[in-house]
Amino acid sequence: MRLPKLLRVKQHFPSRVLADVGGAVRKELESAAWTWQVKPGSRIAIGVGSRGITNIAMIVKAVVDFWKSRGMRPFIIPVMGSHGAATAEGQADVLAHYGIIEQTMGAPIISSLDVVPLGPTPEGIEVVMDRTAFESDGVMLVSRIKWHTDFAGKLESGVHKMMAIGLGKYAGAQHYHTFAVRLGHERVIRSVGRKVLATGKMLGGLAILEDAYHNTSEVHALGVKGMERREEELLERVKSWAPRIPAPEIDLLIVDEMGKNISGSGMDTKIVNRSVTGDNNVWPNAPKIMRIFVRDLTALSYGNAVGLGMADVITDKLYNKIDRVPTELNALTASTTPMARTPIHYPTDRMCLEKVVPTLGRIDTMEATIAWIRNTLELGELMLSENLRDEIRRNSMLEIVGGPAPIEFHPDGSLVELLGAPQHAPEALTHR
Repeated sequence: MRLPKLLRVKQHFPSRVLADVGGAVRKELESAAWTWQVKPGSRIAIGVGSRGITNIAMIVKAVVDFWKSRGMRPFIIPVMGSHGAATAEGQADVLAHYGIIEQTMGAPIISSLDVVPLGPTPEGIEVVMDRTAFESDGVMLVSRIKWHTDFAGKLESGVHKMMAIGLGKYAGAQHYHTFAVRLGHERVIRSVGRKVLATGKMLGGLAILEDAYHNTSEVHALGVKGMERREEELLERVKSWAPRIPAPEIDLLIVDEMGKNISGSGMDTKIVNRSVTGDNNVWPNAPKIMRIFVRDLTALSYGNAVGLGMADVITDKLYNKIDRVPTELNALTASTTPMARTPIHYPTDRMCLEKVVPTLGRIDTMEATIAWIRNTLELGELMLSENLRDEIRRNSMLEIVGGPAPIEFHPDGSLVELLGAPQHAPEALTHR
């Protein structure tokens, strides 16, 4: 193989790190009028999801402590659709791996898949709600506002999505995704969310915003009144912070690891420019990427390799870690069957590259444009091929900090690492 050397490139994103996360949570809740309308002694259900949110244990503990300081009786429920292998025990286990257990939170963890019917939406969507939440005196959801990997809209991941897919548990997640195939995710989320709000059970939500480095940047206590519009505003804000691979076209993207702790779809589709329905290069703000080579699956994905269908080639190392049961369950529940397709796989990194490089459409493979990333969460540093040097120099946010270095292999055929170990926070490594 003749391949270009790689430059180590640092992206200088604005850092918006929040200095005192717990203090900010308490301040937001203290200043929110809706929190003062709850009667002392009320049983408050705090919904927590399965996404890899930085500082999630600290944030949830601050929420629990706030309600206890008001004389309430808070408890925590998993709000995560089909995750945790769609079992009550599995979903509690997901929270436990975040450090969210009764001993550390000071509040019980109640996990159940039982739901109560709320009736149909105008579109005919039968809405259900977690029974434990419905039987509480009020529900508050802890949620990150973020772009969604399956669709684009004014309302994507956030409190409304948790009210639908999360509070609907496994039964609701299946049903809603079926309607989303025809109606679109955003319409389903809005409609189901409105039905849940109409129960009067929702108190509000804590919206978390993260910057391009995945630092906790802002927290906002959202009440029921005006929640939709406020979520839209926050999503627009956080989208403007989104990282990306800084090149217009990439022939080969090398990804060290994928997994549920990295993204709900294994890899962020809006980074790798793939669709959960199997289409390539569908997002206009991402580079056009011809081939994707994924090397490994994170340990804390617990074998759930949903999203591997976006790759063109994977190693046997990754392939041998796949647990088909949660992988297929996740893909079927979300009505995104291409996400569970198995790509071509080979025993070593070297063999994977030897097989895929001739498919790049380059007679002279030294002209191939290459990007190498740890995962789709960590884009602060990445490797870019030397033939992208002019593109790098034109971008004031980029700095060349190393290289050019050749792509080399160990005797066992594995790549000589150029980026080092992934740096994502342990709290973000918890999906099942």
